[in-house]
Amino acid sequence: MDRGTYTEYEGRPAVRFQRTYPHPIERVWAAVATPEGLAHWFPSTVEIEPRAGGTVTFSGDPNLDATTGTILVFEPPRQLAFTWSDDELRFDLEPVDAHHCRLTLTNVLQARDAAARNAAGWSVCLAELDKHLSGLGADGPHAPTAEPWQPYYDGYVASGMPSGAAIPGASSAAAPAGTAEGGGQ
Repeated sequence: MDRGTYTEYEGRPAVRFQRTYPHPIERVWAAVATPEGLAHWFPSTVEIEPRAGGTVTFSGDPNLDATTGTILVFEPPRQLAFTWSDDELRFDLEPVDAHHCRLTLTNVLQARDAAARNAAGWSVCLAELDKHLSGLGADGPHAPTAEPWQPYYDGYVASGMPSGAAIPGASSAAAPAGTAEGGGQ
């Protein structure tokens, strides 16, 4: 399973994850592109106006204020991209065969130093997505049953991934090595 890598996307810093699921593309699309599917693993409650140029609304994250973004790409069942604050999220799906689908999640970052923080958050979130798609109970990344954020963060920092951005929910004194569980942002 892909731990996530630091990369660039069109000249901007980004973290990227790939997962291959034993499900057809339509099943994975429903999990990553609908409010009902996102509710199991995404760090915020999401409402989507399903069209390019539409609005996406984020609320309910205990570490972030409610905000809105814009749908940049909406091409079911292969691609969804939207803005989230100053970041951009891209979900690219491709069938491997009739029964398997590859998901690539790319978080294009506002700042390079957010890489380890966001990669740790997406690692927690994707673990919840993995559980959801496996038919196991997935209560979301802020639930007590979710994997802890800190070990992921520490691992990404130790591997040399850019770090240092403030961690939502952590005290400012503890931000770079905070103990708060992070979401994607």
